[in-house]
Amino acid sequence: MTGLGVVLAAALWLAATGNSGIRYSADHGDTVPMWTRWIPALVGIALIRLVPPRTDPRWPDPVAPYREAVPLLLAGITFAAVLPLLGGEPAYTVGKLALLLGVPAVVFLVARRRPPRWHPGQAATGAAHRWGPALPVAGWLVLSYATPLAVPASDWGRTVTPAELIATILVAFAVNALLEEVFYRRWLQTRWESLLGRWPAVVLASLVWAVWHVTIQGTGRLGTDLAAVVVNQGVLGLFLGYLWSRYRRMWPLLVVHGAVNALPILLGL
Repeated sequence: MTGLGVVLAAALWLAATGNSGIRYSADHGDTVPMWTRWIPALVGIALIRLVPPRTDPRWPDPVAPYREAVPLLLAGITFAAVLPLLGGEPAYTVGKLALLLGVPAVVFLVARRRPPRWHPGQAATGAAHRWGPALPVAGWLVLSYATPLAVPASDWGRTVTPAELIATILVAFAVNALLEEVFYRRWLQTRWESLLGRWPAVVLASLVWAVWHVTIQGTGRLGTDLAAVVVNQGVLGLFLGYLWSRYRRMWPLLVVHGAVNALPILLGL
């Protein structure tokens, strides 16, 4: 409820200050109405709830993963805090790899040498869990890119060579979609689910993921920028987090996150 209150407060702040148009890309300053980002995410969350009808694990975990969960959370917060100081590429990518990949590697190495060891729960093997994510992912894709809710297509892909286009998409997918979903959902959210339960962990991971986007999509007005990323990436994070919590499959997260980054460019072709 606190997390939903943060989203509501952010939306009211943007409406009250006349900033209800939010940036949907770091490449330019164009905006879309903030509510157009909510509908696909909320429909996706509703569809997740339908298939399968119930998959709630037991919380909290008997072996609490504090020594993994807390350092990961601090790494995520640190990344958001220091990103404005890195001054763009290549420091941005180096810092991202160090904090979202290097720190977890050290944390896991140290924590798993000391008993008792915590293990994430195994993903369910039923057909509903294997293929169930296809329904909410398809619903989100259609609403996000094939209806009036769609963001405008980008013409950037027509300004570069095919080799540059492919290389850019692949590198961006690895550094953004893959690394971020592994860190924020698979690693961070999973451990906090064991400590707090599903929705508190989903909200926590979503907000930590959203806040760092202030640096690449901000306007220099911190309050407005924080509110904008909460109602944009924060709400999308709820959809991504619920996808992970219910199905424990990476492919739905990578499809959605990859589509956010690449589909406007591909549609522009």
